[in-house]
Amino acid sequence: MYKTTIQSWGRLSNSAHGITHLSDPNQAIQLIKQSQGQHIAYGMGRSYGDAALNQDNNLWLTNQLNHLIAFDPKTGLLQCESGTTLQEIHRIFVPQGWMLPVTPGTQMITVGGAIGNDVHGKNHHAYGSFGDQVVAFTLVRTTGEIIDCSRTHNADWFYATLGGIGLTGVIINATLQLRRIAGPWIKAETIAYRNLEEFFALSDSSEQDWEHTVSWIDCMNGENAKGIFMRGNLAEDYQQAAPIIKDKRFPITPPISLVNKASLPLFNFAYFHRNALKKRPQYVHYEPFFYPLDAIHDWNRMYGPRGFYQYQSVIPRDVGKEATQEMLRAIKKSGEGSFLAVLKTFGNRESGGLLSFPKPGVTLALDFPNREAKTLKLFNELDRIVQQAQGRLYLAKDARMPRSLFESGYPRINEFLPYRDPGISSEMSRRLMDN
Repeated sequence: MYKTTIQSWGRLSNSAHGITHLSDPNQAIQLIKQSQGQHIAYGMGRSYGDAALNQDNNLWLTNQLNHLIAFDPKTGLLQCESGTTLQEIHRIFVPQGWMLPVTPGTQMITVGGAIGNDVHGKNHHAYGSFGDQVVAFTLVRTTGEIIDCSRTHNADWFYATLGGIGLTGVIINATLQLRRIAGPWIKAETIAYRNLEEFFALSDSSEQDWEHTVSWIDCMNGENAKGIFMRGNLAEDYQQAAPIIKDKRFPITPPISLVNKASLPLFNFAYFHRNALKKRPQYVHYEPFFYPLDAIHDWNRMYGPRGFYQYQSVIPRDVGKEATQEMLRAIKKSGEGSFLAVLKTFGNRESGGLLSFPKPGVTLALDFPNREAKTLKLFNELDRIVQQAQGRLYLAKDARMPRSLFESGYPRINEFLPYRDPGISSEMSRRLMDN
Protein backbone atom coordinates (compact mmCIF):
# COMPACT_ATOMS: atom_id res chain seq x y z
CA MET A 1 0.00 0.00 0.00
CA TYR A 2 1.09 3.56 -0.68
CA LYS A 3 -0.51 6.98 -0.24
CA THR A 4 -1.53 9.45 -2.91
CA THR A 5 -4.18 12.08 -3.56
CA ILE A 6 -7.30 11.03 -5.44
CA GLN A 7 -10.17 12.94 -7.04
CA SER A 8 -13.58 12.04 -8.39
CA TRP A 9 -14.81 13.33 -11.75
CA GLY A 10 -16.28 16.49 -10.25
CA ARG A 11 -12.83 17.51 -8.94
CA LEU A 12 -14.39 18.99 -5.80
CA SER A 13 -11.61 17.65 -3.56
CA ASN A 14 -8.15 16.17 -3.83
CA SER A 15 -7.50 14.21 -0.67
CA ALA A 16 -5.02 11.61 0.55
CA HIS A 17 -5.89 7.90 0.28
CA GLY A 18 -4.07 4.67 0.94
CA ILE A 19 -3.89 2.75 -2.35
CA THR A 20 -3.88 -0.99 -2.97
CA HIS A 21 -3.86 -2.27 -6.55
CA LEU A 22 -5.90 -5.39 -7.28
CA SER A 23 -4.18 -6.98 -10.26
CA ASP A 24 -5.46 -10.55 -10.54
CA PRO A 25 -8.39 -12.42 -8.94
CA ASN A 26 -6.43 -14.63 -6.55
CA GLN A 27 -4.26 -11.77 -5.32
CA ALA A 28 -7.36 -9.55 -5.01
CA ILE A 29 -9.25 -12.10 -2.93
CA GLN A 30 -6.35 -12.42 -0.48
CA LEU A 31 -5.81 -8.67 -0.19
CA ILE A 32 -9.51 -8.02 0.42
CA LYS A 33 -9.67 -10.72 3.09
CA GLN A 34 -6.53 -9.42 4.82
CA SER A 35 -7.38 -5.72 4.58
CA GLN A 36 -7.16 -3.54 7.66
CA GLY A 37 -9.18 -0.37 8.12
CA GLN A 38 -11.94 0.99 5.90
CA HIS A 39 -11.73 0.56 2.12
CA ILE A 40 -13.87 1.19 -0.98
CA ALA A 41 -13.31 0.01 -4.56
CA TYR A 42 -12.25 2.67 -7.09
CA GLY A 43 -12.32 1.96 -10.81
CA MET A 44 -11.93 4.72 -13.41
CA GLY A 45 -12.94 7.57 -11.11
CA ARG A 46 -15.99 8.59 -13.14
CA SER A 47 -18.40 8.95 -10.22
CA TYR A 48 -18.92 12.69 -9.94
CA GLY A 49 -19.14 12.95 -6.15
CA ASP A 50 -17.94 10.97 -3.16
CA ALA A 51 -19.35 7.47 -3.78
CA ALA A 52 -15.82 6.10 -4.39
CA LEU A 53 -13.83 8.50 -2.23
CA ASN A 54 -12.51 7.65 1.23
CA GLN A 55 -10.47 10.56 2.59
CA ASP A 56 -7.72 9.52 5.01
CA ASN A 57 -8.75 5.90 4.50
CA ASN A 58 -8.10 3.37 1.75
CA LEU A 59 -9.01 2.46 -1.82
CA TRP A 60 -8.77 -0.77 -3.78
CA LEU A 61 -7.90 0.21 -7.35
CA THR A 62 -9.62 -2.28 -9.67
CA ASN A 63 -8.63 -1.07 -13.13
CA GLN A 64 -5.94 -3.76 -13.46
CA LEU A 65 -8.61 -6.48 -13.07
CA ASN A 66 -9.38 -6.03 -16.74
CA HIS A 67 -9.12 -9.45 -18.38
CA LEU A 68 -11.74 -11.19 -20.48
CA ILE A 69 -12.39 -14.70 -19.19
CA ALA A 70 -14.79 -16.34 -21.66
CA PHE A 71 -17.21 -15.50 -24.47
CA ASP A 72 -19.87 -17.69 -26.05
CA PRO A 73 -20.51 -16.54 -29.65
CA LYS A 74 -23.74 -18.55 -29.77
CA THR A 75 -25.41 -16.90 -26.79
CA GLY A 76 -23.50 -13.62 -26.43
CA LEU A 77 -22.58 -14.33 -22.81
CA LEU A 78 -19.36 -12.58 -21.80
CA GLN A 79 -17.48 -13.30 -18.57
CA CYS A 80 -14.87 -10.72 -17.62
CA GLU A 81 -13.06 -9.27 -14.64
CA SER A 82 -14.74 -6.35 -12.96
CA GLY A 83 -12.10 -3.76 -13.86
CA THR A 84 -12.72 -4.21 -17.59
CA THR A 85 -14.07 -1.00 -19.08
CA LEU A 86 -17.12 -0.77 -21.29
CA GLN A 87 -14.90 0.76 -23.96
CA GLU A 88 -12.59 -2.26 -23.91
CA ILE A 89 -15.59 -4.55 -24.37
CA HIS A 90 -16.93 -2.51 -27.27
CA ARG A 91 -13.61 -2.08 -29.07
CA ILE A 92 -13.22 -5.88 -29.08
CA PHE A 93 -16.77 -7.08 -29.69
CA VAL A 94 -18.50 -4.44 -31.84
CA PRO A 95 -16.36 -5.45 -34.88
CA GLN A 96 -17.55 -9.03 -34.20
CA GLY A 97 -21.21 -7.99 -34.21
CA TRP A 98 -21.90 -7.70 -30.46
CA MET A 99 -22.61 -4.77 -28.15
CA LEU A 100 -23.58 -4.08 -24.56
CA PRO A 101 -27.36 -3.46 -24.56
CA VAL A 102 -27.17 -0.60 -22.01
CA THR A 103 -24.40 1.92 -21.40
CA PRO A 104 -24.37 5.40 -19.80
CA GLY A 105 -23.06 8.63 -21.32
CA THR A 106 -19.46 7.44 -20.98
CA GLN A 107 -17.89 4.07 -21.75
CA MET A 108 -14.83 4.96 -19.66
CA ILE A 109 -16.19 3.09 -16.64
CA THR A 110 -15.58 -0.38 -15.28
CA VAL A 111 -18.02 -3.26 -15.28
CA GLY A 112 -17.90 -3.28 -11.48
CA GLY A 113 -18.74 0.41 -11.37
CA ALA A 114 -21.58 -0.06 -13.86
CA ILE A 115 -23.08 -2.76 -11.61
CA GLY A 116 -22.44 -0.89 -8.37
CA ASN A 117 -24.22 2.18 -9.72
CA ASP A 118 -26.74 0.29 -11.87
CA VAL A 119 -26.12 2.79 -14.65
CA HIS A 120 -28.65 3.60 -17.34
CA GLY A 121 -28.57 4.81 -20.92
CA LYS A 122 -30.79 6.38 -23.56
CA ASN A 123 -32.90 3.22 -23.98
CA HIS A 124 -34.34 2.56 -20.53
CA HIS A 125 -37.84 2.12 -21.96
CA ALA A 126 -36.53 -0.68 -24.18
CA TYR A 127 -33.78 -2.45 -22.19
CA GLY A 128 -33.95 -1.15 -18.63
CA SER A 129 -30.74 -0.43 -16.73
CA PHE A 130 -27.30 -2.06 -16.84
CA GLY A 131 -28.35 -4.46 -14.12
CA ASP A 132 -30.95 -5.97 -16.44
CA GLN A 133 -28.07 -7.19 -18.63
CA VAL A 134 -26.07 -8.71 -15.75
CA VAL A 135 -26.40 -12.50 -15.50
CA ALA A 136 -24.12 -13.19 -12.53
CA PHE A 137 -21.13 -11.91 -10.58
CA THR A 138 -18.76 -12.97 -7.82
CA LEU A 139 -18.62 -10.84 -4.69
CA VAL A 140 -15.69 -10.91 -2.23
CA ARG A 141 -16.16 -9.55 1.28
CA THR A 142 -13.63 -8.50 3.87
CA THR A 143 -15.14 -11.14 6.18
CA GLY A 144 -13.65 -13.80 3.90
CA GLU A 145 -16.91 -14.77 2.21
CA ILE A 146 -16.95 -15.36 -1.55
CA ILE A 147 -20.52 -15.14 -2.82
CA ASP A 148 -21.60 -16.16 -6.33
CA CYS A 149 -24.68 -14.12 -7.16
CA SER A 150 -27.41 -14.25 -9.79
CA ARG A 151 -31.15 -13.67 -9.93
CA THR A 152 -31.74 -17.28 -8.87
CA HIS A 153 -28.70 -17.98 -6.67
CA ASN A 154 -28.03 -15.71 -3.68
CA ALA A 155 -30.54 -13.35 -5.28
CA ASP A 156 -30.74 -11.19 -2.16
CA TRP A 157 -27.02 -10.41 -2.49
CA PHE A 158 -27.45 -9.82 -6.21
CA TYR A 159 -30.07 -7.11 -5.69
CA ALA A 160 -28.31 -5.56 -2.69
CA THR A 161 -25.10 -5.20 -4.71
CA LEU A 162 -26.85 -3.93 -7.86
CA GLY A 163 -26.85 -0.17 -7.32
CA GLY A 164 -25.30 -0.67 -3.87
CA ILE A 165 -22.43 1.81 -4.55
CA GLY A 166 -19.73 -0.71 -3.66
CA LEU A 167 -20.76 -1.18 -0.03
CA THR A 168 -21.59 -4.91 -0.01
CA GLY A 169 -18.16 -6.18 -1.10
CA VAL A 170 -15.87 -6.11 -4.14
CA ILE A 171 -17.10 -7.54 -7.43
CA ILE A 172 -14.28 -9.64 -8.89
CA ASN A 173 -15.86 -10.87 -12.11
CA ALA A 174 -19.20 -10.70 -13.89
CA THR A 175 -21.14 -12.42 -16.65
CA LEU A 176 -22.92 -10.04 -19.03
CA GLN A 177 -25.43 -10.59 -21.80
CA LEU A 178 -24.35 -8.89 -25.04
CA ARG A 179 -26.70 -8.26 -27.97
CA ARG A 180 -26.21 -8.97 -31.65
CA ILE A 181 -25.83 -5.95 -33.93
CA ALA A 182 -25.56 -5.57 -37.70
CA GLY A 183 -22.88 -2.89 -37.42
CA PRO A 184 -21.63 0.13 -35.47
CA TRP A 185 -24.02 2.67 -36.96
CA ILE A 186 -27.03 4.49 -35.51
CA LYS A 187 -29.80 5.87 -37.69
CA ALA A 188 -30.56 9.10 -35.85
CA GLU A 189 -32.91 12.05 -36.02
CA THR A 190 -32.51 15.45 -34.37
CA ILE A 191 -35.61 17.56 -33.70
CA ALA A 192 -35.85 20.99 -32.08
CA TYR A 193 -38.54 21.56 -29.45
CA ARG A 194 -39.70 24.89 -28.03
CA ASN A 195 -41.22 23.95 -24.67
CA LEU A 196 -41.76 21.05 -22.28
CA GLU A 197 -45.10 20.14 -23.84
CA GLU A 198 -43.30 19.48 -27.13
CA PHE A 199 -40.58 17.51 -25.33
CA PHE A 200 -43.04 15.14 -23.66
CA ALA A 201 -45.02 14.71 -26.87
CA LEU A 202 -41.83 13.81 -28.74
CA SER A 203 -40.69 11.46 -25.99
CA ASP A 204 -44.02 9.64 -25.75
CA SER A 205 -44.48 9.30 -29.49
CA SER A 206 -40.90 8.07 -30.03
CA GLU A 207 -40.81 5.23 -27.51
CA GLN A 208 -42.60 2.67 -29.69
CA ASP A 209 -40.42 3.04 -32.78
CA TRP A 210 -37.14 4.43 -31.44
CA GLU A 211 -34.88 2.59 -29.02
CA HIS A 212 -32.71 5.52 -27.96
CA THR A 213 -34.26 8.83 -26.90
CA VAL A 214 -32.66 11.77 -25.10
CA SER A 215 -32.65 15.54 -25.23
CA TRP A 216 -30.46 18.51 -24.51
CA ILE A 217 -32.31 21.38 -22.85
CA ASP A 218 -31.43 25.05 -22.53
CA CYS A 219 -32.07 25.41 -18.80
CA MET A 220 -31.51 29.18 -18.72
CA ASN A 221 -34.95 30.13 -20.06
CA GLY A 222 -36.99 28.91 -17.11
CA GLU A 223 -40.17 26.96 -17.77
CA ASN A 224 -40.13 28.08 -21.43
CA ALA A 225 -36.95 26.09 -22.06
CA LYS A 226 -36.29 24.94 -25.58
CA GLY A 227 -34.10 22.02 -26.54
CA ILE A 228 -32.90 19.42 -29.00
CA PHE A 229 -34.49 15.97 -29.01
CA MET A 230 -32.38 13.10 -30.34
CA ARG A 231 -33.61 9.63 -31.17
CA GLY A 232 -31.94 6.69 -32.84
CA ASN A 233 -32.00 3.01 -33.72
CA LEU A 234 -29.20 0.62 -34.52
CA ALA A 235 -28.92 0.60 -38.29
CA GLU A 236 -29.66 -2.78 -39.86
CA ASP A 237 -28.87 -2.02 -43.52
CA TYR A 238 -26.09 0.56 -43.53
CA GLN A 239 -22.57 -0.51 -44.38
CA GLN A 240 -19.61 1.82 -44.20
CA ALA A 241 -16.13 1.59 -42.78
CA ALA A 242 -15.97 2.68 -39.18
CA PRO A 243 -14.30 6.07 -38.74
CA ILE A 244 -10.96 6.49 -37.06
CA ILE A 245 -11.75 7.88 -33.63
CA LYS A 246 -9.33 10.72 -32.86
CA ASP A 247 -9.45 11.45 -29.17
CA LYS A 248 -8.52 14.91 -27.96
CA ARG A 249 -7.47 16.10 -24.53
CA PHE A 250 -8.44 19.22 -22.60
CA PRO A 251 -4.89 20.49 -22.10
CA ILE A 252 -5.00 22.60 -18.92
CA THR A 253 -7.07 23.54 -15.91
CA PRO A 254 -7.97 27.21 -16.46
CA PRO A 255 -7.77 29.58 -13.48
CA ILE A 256 -11.54 30.14 -13.59
CA SER A 257 -14.43 28.05 -14.89
CA LEU A 258 -15.01 28.39 -18.63
CA VAL A 259 -18.68 27.73 -17.87
CA ASN A 260 -19.87 31.12 -16.66
CA LYS A 261 -22.51 33.81 -17.15
CA ALA A 262 -20.72 35.17 -20.21
CA SER A 263 -20.15 31.86 -22.00
CA LEU A 264 -23.37 30.01 -21.20
CA PRO A 265 -25.87 32.11 -23.19
CA LEU A 266 -23.56 32.12 -26.21
CA PHE A 267 -22.98 28.36 -26.06
CA ASN A 268 -26.63 27.49 -25.55
CA PHE A 269 -27.74 29.78 -28.38
CA ALA A 270 -25.17 28.35 -30.78
CA TYR A 271 -25.81 24.72 -29.77
CA PHE A 272 -29.56 25.02 -30.23
CA HIS A 273 -29.47 26.72 -33.61
CA ARG A 274 -26.67 24.56 -35.02
CA ASN A 275 -28.50 21.35 -34.13
CA ALA A 276 -31.96 22.66 -35.04
CA LEU A 277 -30.74 22.96 -38.64
CA LYS A 278 -29.30 19.45 -38.88
CA LYS A 279 -30.39 17.37 -41.83
CA ARG A 280 -32.24 14.24 -40.73
CA PRO A 281 -32.08 11.32 -40.63
CA GLN A 282 -28.34 10.78 -40.33
CA TYR A 283 -26.15 7.72 -39.86
CA VAL A 284 -23.87 8.24 -36.86
CA HIS A 285 -21.18 5.96 -35.47
CA TYR A 286 -22.21 4.64 -32.05
CA GLU A 287 -19.35 6.29 -30.15
CA PRO A 288 -20.17 9.96 -30.88
CA PHE A 289 -23.89 9.18 -30.59
CA PHE A 290 -23.69 7.50 -27.17
CA TYR A 291 -20.53 9.12 -25.73
CA PRO A 292 -19.92 12.58 -27.26
CA LEU A 293 -17.75 13.78 -24.36
CA ASP A 294 -15.49 10.72 -24.35
CA ALA A 295 -13.71 12.19 -27.37
CA ILE A 296 -12.32 14.94 -25.12
CA HIS A 297 -10.22 13.44 -22.36
CA ASP A 298 -10.14 15.43 -19.10
CA TRP A 299 -13.04 17.64 -20.22
CA ASN A 300 -13.86 18.09 -16.53
CA ARG A 301 -10.91 20.49 -16.30
CA MET A 302 -12.91 23.19 -18.09
CA TYR A 303 -14.72 23.96 -14.82
CA GLY A 304 -11.52 25.30 -13.31
CA PRO A 305 -9.78 24.53 -10.01
CA ARG A 306 -12.97 24.52 -7.91
CA GLY A 307 -14.50 21.70 -9.93
CA PHE A 308 -18.20 21.18 -10.54
CA TYR A 309 -21.32 19.40 -9.33
CA GLN A 310 -23.74 17.29 -11.27
CA TYR A 311 -27.31 17.29 -10.06
CA GLN A 312 -29.47 14.49 -11.49
CA SER A 313 -32.98 13.76 -10.31
CA VAL A 314 -35.81 11.48 -11.33
CA ILE A 315 -39.39 12.63 -10.75
CA PRO A 316 -42.50 10.40 -11.03
CA ARG A 317 -44.18 10.91 -14.39
CA ASP A 318 -47.55 12.10 -13.07
CA VAL A 319 -45.91 15.25 -11.64
CA GLY A 320 -42.87 15.24 -13.93
CA LYS A 321 -43.76 18.19 -16.13
CA GLU A 322 -44.81 20.46 -13.25
CA ALA A 323 -41.77 19.60 -11.12
CA THR A 324 -39.39 20.05 -14.07
CA GLN A 325 -40.94 23.46 -14.79
CA GLU A 326 -40.47 24.45 -11.16
CA MET A 327 -36.84 23.32 -11.21
CA LEU A 328 -36.17 25.30 -14.39
CA ARG A 329 -37.76 28.40 -12.84
CA ALA A 330 -35.54 28.01 -9.78
CA ILE A 331 -32.42 27.68 -11.95
CA LYS A 332 -33.29 30.82 -13.93
CA LYS A 333 -34.03 32.80 -10.76
CA SER A 334 -30.72 31.75 -9.21
CA GLY A 335 -28.66 33.07 -12.10
CA GLU A 336 -26.81 29.75 -12.23
CA GLY A 337 -26.76 27.68 -15.40
CA SER A 338 -25.60 24.55 -17.17
CA PHE A 339 -24.86 23.72 -20.77
CA LEU A 340 -24.46 19.98 -20.12
CA ALA A 341 -28.19 19.65 -19.43
CA VAL A 342 -29.95 16.39 -20.29
CA LEU A 343 -33.68 15.70 -20.06
CA LYS A 344 -35.16 12.28 -20.79
CA THR A 345 -37.78 9.85 -19.58
CA PHE A 346 -37.41 6.44 -17.99
CA GLY A 347 -39.64 3.57 -19.06
CA ASN A 348 -42.38 2.03 -16.96
CA ARG A 349 -40.11 -0.47 -15.23
CA GLU A 350 -38.38 -0.66 -11.86
CA SER A 351 -34.88 -1.95 -11.23
CA GLY A 352 -34.55 -4.71 -8.67
CA GLY A 353 -31.57 -3.08 -6.99
CA LEU A 354 -32.36 -1.95 -3.46
CA LEU A 355 -30.58 1.38 -4.07
CA SER A 356 -30.92 1.62 -7.86
CA PHE A 357 -31.69 5.07 -9.23
CA PRO A 358 -33.87 4.44 -12.33
CA LYS A 359 -37.62 4.33 -11.88
CA PRO A 360 -40.56 5.37 -14.07
CA GLY A 361 -40.51 9.11 -14.59
CA VAL A 362 -38.55 12.01 -16.02
CA THR A 363 -34.88 12.61 -15.24
CA LEU A 364 -33.03 15.92 -15.50
CA ALA A 365 -29.22 15.99 -15.26
CA LEU A 366 -27.33 19.27 -14.93
CA ASP A 367 -23.68 20.24 -14.49
CA PHE A 368 -22.97 23.35 -12.41
CA PRO A 369 -19.60 25.02 -11.76
CA ASN A 370 -18.77 25.05 -8.07
CA ARG A 371 -19.63 28.56 -6.90
CA GLU A 372 -19.81 27.34 -3.33
CA ALA A 373 -22.61 29.02 -1.32
CA LYS A 374 -24.49 30.24 -4.42
CA THR A 375 -24.56 26.79 -5.95
CA LEU A 376 -25.50 25.06 -2.71
CA LYS A 377 -28.35 27.53 -2.17
CA LEU A 378 -29.79 26.55 -5.55
CA PHE A 379 -29.39 22.86 -4.74
CA ASN A 380 -31.34 23.31 -1.51
CA GLU A 381 -34.24 24.68 -3.54
CA LEU A 382 -33.99 21.89 -6.10
CA ASP A 383 -33.92 19.37 -3.23
CA ARG A 384 -37.18 20.80 -1.92
CA ILE A 385 -38.85 20.38 -5.30
CA VAL A 386 -37.54 16.82 -5.76
CA GLN A 387 -38.55 15.73 -2.28
CA GLN A 388 -42.01 17.27 -2.57
CA ALA A 389 -42.48 15.40 -5.87
CA GLN A 390 -41.35 12.12 -4.24
CA GLY A 391 -38.30 11.93 -6.49
CA ARG A 392 -34.70 10.93 -5.83
CA LEU A 393 -31.15 11.97 -6.71
CA TYR A 394 -28.61 9.75 -8.47
CA LEU A 395 -25.98 8.48 -6.03
CA ALA A 396 -23.34 8.13 -8.78
CA LYS A 397 -23.55 11.88 -9.38
CA ASP A 398 -24.12 13.17 -5.86
CA ALA A 399 -21.64 14.98 -3.60
CA ARG A 400 -23.88 16.79 -1.08
CA MET A 401 -27.40 15.36 -0.83
CA PRO A 402 -28.95 15.78 2.64
CA ARG A 403 -29.78 12.58 4.47
CA SER A 404 -33.50 13.39 4.61
CA LEU A 405 -33.72 13.43 0.81
CA PHE A 406 -31.69 10.22 0.57
CA GLU A 407 -33.96 8.39 3.00
CA SER A 408 -37.17 9.57 1.34
CA GLY A 409 -35.83 8.89 -2.16
CA TYR A 410 -34.49 5.42 -1.33
CA PRO A 411 -37.17 3.85 0.88
CA ARG A 412 -35.50 0.40 0.77
CA ILE A 413 -32.42 1.62 2.63
CA ASN A 414 -33.29 -0.40 5.75
CA GLU A 415 -33.51 -3.56 3.63
CA PHE A 416 -30.06 -2.75 2.25
CA LEU A 417 -28.17 -2.05 5.49
CA PRO A 418 -27.83 -5.71 6.66
CA TYR A 419 -25.78 -6.42 3.50
CA ARG A 420 -23.12 -3.78 4.25
CA ASP A 421 -19.58 -5.11 4.44
CA PRO A 422 -18.12 -4.09 7.83
CA GLY A 423 -14.73 -3.33 6.26
CA ILE A 424 -16.10 -1.08 3.52
CA SER A 425 -16.91 2.59 3.90
CA SER A 426 -16.85 5.71 1.75
CA GLU A 427 -17.29 9.43 2.18
CA MET A 428 -20.80 9.00 0.78
CA SER A 429 -21.75 6.18 3.16
CA ARG A 430 -20.53 8.18 6.15
CA ARG A 431 -22.48 11.22 4.95
CA LEU A 432 -25.74 9.35 4.28
CA MET A 433 -25.58 6.22 6.47
CA ASP A 434 -23.33 7.15 9.43
CA ASN A 435 -20.49 4.72 8.51
